[in-house]
Amino acid sequence: MYALRGRRLDPAGAGTSSRRFVLAGLGVAAVLAGGVSYLASSSPDGLDATTLDGCTLNEAGEIIAGNCIAQRAGGHELGGSLLADYAVKGLKDSTGLAGLLGVVLTFALGLGVFWLVRRRRAAAGAQRPVEPVGAGDRG
Repeated sequence: MYALRGRRLDPAGAGTSSRRFVLAGLGVAAVLAGGVSYLASSSPDGLDATTLDGCTLNEAGEIIAGNCIAQRAGGHELGGSLLADYAVKGLKDSTGLAGLLGVVLTFALGLGVFWLVRRRRAAAGAQRPVEPVGAGDRG
């Protein structure tokens, strides 16, 4: 049986199932971001279509007449960054690559945060004396 006070619940083999779960999730995210993204529609989504409602566009997609919400939209401060507009800057048709890079960068950032939290908790736990299991139950 596992004690719930002061000890970590770690049955044998629990690390491998967690590792498999994370790797499977990472694999699914990579397939969706890297492969399925090529199947996405190139026409505007609902939000874009709504902001353009009331305006006339030319072949390049630029507003040439009318009155719509999109006329008041400004450029984003990260609009010229490496992964702006669902593509890799400088590469044509790189939606899948941008998706894969996004998955990898997000996973790496999350892993780094969890690693730091785990390290901090381990350091805090090492400074505290460990109370034997059941010691607080005596009355």
